[in-house]
Formats: sequence, structure tokens, C-alpha cells
Amino acid sequence: MTTRLVKAADGRAIAAESWGDPEGVPVFLLHGTPGSRLGQAPRSPVLNWLGIHLITFDRPGYGDSDRRPGRRIADAAEDVATVADDLGLTRFAVVGRSGGAPHALACAALLPERVTRVAALISLAPRDAPGLDWYAGMAESNVRAYTADDKRGSSGIAATLQLRSRDIRADPSRLIAELRRELTESDRRIVADPMLRQMLELNYSEALRHDAGGWIDDALAFRRQWGFDPADIRRPVLLWHGQDDTFSPVEHTRWLADRIPGAKMVLEPGAAHFAAFRIMPGILRWAAH
Repeated sequence: MTTRLVKAADGRAIAAESWGDPEGVPVFLLHGTPGSRLGQAPRSPVLNWLGIHLITFDRPGYGDSDRRPGRRIADAAEDVATVADDLGLTRFAVVGRSGGAPHALACAALLPERVTRVAALISLAPRDAPGLDWYAGMAESNVRAYTADDKRGSSGIAATLQLRSRDIRADPSRLIAELRRELTESDRRIVADPMLRQMLELNYSEALRHDAGGWIDDALAFRRQWGFDPADIRRPVLLWHGQDDTFSPVEHTRWLADRIPGAKMVLEPGAAHFAAFRIMPGILRWAAH
């Protein structure tokens, strides 16, 4: 693993990591919300066995990446291209989990000459998706976060997430504890694994080390227009979702599958939000094909 600070065209710093085989197939892995470059990656021996050069980075406002207020989902494509250029990568695959999944789809739509394949795991759909009840089946904690600005404007989301971020910085295990009452039994078994919990706590701690800027900007971006139409994607796309997920309801992925031409959809019965960690090596193998 090597850390690098990449300078964007507007002068922002983007904190990036490289994992696995430096001569392997390049695959970007975009983290969840909240999250950082240090979360969710399989261990390097697994990546070396798969022949994958994995690249992760902090979205703006997370970890050591400078904030980009007002950013849209579409803006992620520019940052991925910037990091790829810095690493000398012409073509690459992109995988996104949870909050990273819409950003991965942005790369498929906006970097069609560079992106080979895209996988979007437990993705949200656009807030203005026609025919979709966006909040149906969603966990109450997420509904509160995304609707906090309905009465107070964007300051509502900012205030809500700043308070949560402060508590999580003091105790990174707090977020898992907060979510526990909303987890399915299958997710409880997954997060009970000590190594996974350690990774999640490191991930959240790094994500919110300075403040809640990245978390706030993610939440606001999910409510805005994405800046691209998923129907314009013409790259191979794999959509995976656990059918029991309440943090990102499965109907979001069904909507995306109906919208993206040729997208392959995999719905796993009995699986929920954190099962995406379990199937990640297989997803990365598909992306690097």
C-alpha cells in the first residue's frame, strides 16, 4: 500500500492509495458513505492472487482530500480521471459500494473511452427517479439524514451530520452501535467479525478525522440531480443488491437495471447491506475480466 496526494486541476488535494499487484489490472474501488480510502479493500494477498492493481481515494471532504462544496455525483468522474492520469493509467474498471455506487456509474457514463467495466453494489437511484418512491423501505436513520433539510434547507443536513460526526470521531465504534438496531440478522453476523469491525472503525475514523464535510456533501449530492442520465451508460454494468437491504432499498437497483441498457442485475435473497463486503473479491474478479 502506498499513499499519494494528487493535485486536481482546481488545486484540491486528493488522497489516494494503491493496493495489490502494481502490474495487475487497474480497478478503482469507490468507498461508501461515510467512508475513506482505507475501507473495504480485500487484503493485498487476495488482490495479488486476482492480479488486480486496486486504487482507492477519499472523496472530497473525507480523510485527507480537500472539500469541494456543491459537488455533484457526476464530479467523481473528473477525480477518478485525475488520479488515473497521475498513476499513468489509460483504461481501468470501477467498482462502487453503497454511497460510492452512484459515483461509479458516473464514471461509466462520463468516461466511456477509459472505463472498461463498472460494478455498482447496493446503490441508490437518483432522488428524482421517475416512478420510484425513494424513501420506501429505507431505514429511519437514513430517512432522517436525507430529509433534515426539508424544513431548514441544507443547513439541516449539515447540523445533523456534524453532531453525528463529532460523536463518531470520539468513538468510531459508535456508528456501528447506532446502526445495530436497524441491521438484519445476516448483517449482524457479518459485522460481528472482529476484523471487519476493526476495518469499519478505521474507515469511519479516517473519513471523519477532520470534520463531516464529505458526509454532508455526499448527502446533499444524493438529493440533487446527478449530472448524468444512467440511460446513457454504454459500458458493461453489474448491479448487485441484497434483497433485505434497508439502508439502500433494493427497488433503487431495480430502477437502475430498468434504466441502464444491458445492465446485469444480481439480487441475493437473505442478504442485506454489509453482505457487499463478503462478495467483494468476486465482484473485483468480474471487473478485472
